[in-house]
Amino acid sequence: MAGDDSLLHVLFIGDVVGPSGYQAIVQGLPRVRREWPLDLVVANGENASGGFGLQEKTYHQLREAGVDVITLGNHAWDKKEIFAFIDQADRIVRPANYPPGTPGRGFTVLKVKGVSVGILQLMGRAFINIGDCPFQVAERELKKLKPLASLILVDMHAEASSEKMAMAYMLDGKVSAVLGSHTHVQTADEQIFPRGTGYITDAGMTGPRDSILGIRPDLALKRIREQLPVRFEVADGDGVLSAVWLAIDKQTGRTLQIQRIHHR
Repeated sequence: MAGDDSLLHVLFIGDVVGPSGYQAIVQGLPRVRREWPLDLVVANGENASGGFGLQEKTYHQLREAGVDVITLGNHAWDKKEIFAFIDQADRIVRPANYPPGTPGRGFTVLKVKGVSVGILQLMGRAFINIGDCPFQVAERELKKLKPLASLILVDMHAEASSEKMAMAYMLDGKVSAVLGSHTHVQTADEQIFPRGTGYITDAGMTGPRDSILGIRPDLALKRIREQLPVRFEVADGDGVLSAVWLAIDKQTGRTLQIQRIHHR
């Protein structure tokens, strides 16, 4: 499969959390490239800066480490400095179902291996309750994207697995892949839908291995047990890289192969 010009090879890296997540990419991405052909790398980076939000410095670090496009989510605005640079950063994509006038862009298009690829992000509403209906917004945004991109990848950033799977069923055959993010737990349900759309409920977390969703276990447990406000801190230590790899037919836009990756 390596060197096959008819295929586009994509890696979607699950939620990057803090310094351990960045280091996992720096150390793990070259290893992935040795094992799998790669043409495009997309990573969810809404928690990349200290575990909460995205700073401009971290954005450039991720780009230099080999990440082509960075998606966000409900923590997009946790670092206020993002408002100063997000409109100029065409490789950052925030949820398209934020209200009109929100800074940034809900999708971007780039040329990869001779084909135009669109990356669209949508955010679920169950347990998040932010933004417009992602299903109606998906239909609206795809009308804009279709004339611009031959292949379309969707980051479905949502809590509920039912919302993610429902989006995949709705978009099956209309996009190349619907890839879940947000829960920080990699799921074992990677699959290809009947009309060729690749899918996974969640790509997982790229961050500190010994943690509770990236947070120091003692602090997370304290909040859970005592039900009192606790200031969360990102855990230290070795990182893990969680991702999903896809081989997509450039001519048809169908996913032909999908594989989970989990490197410690």
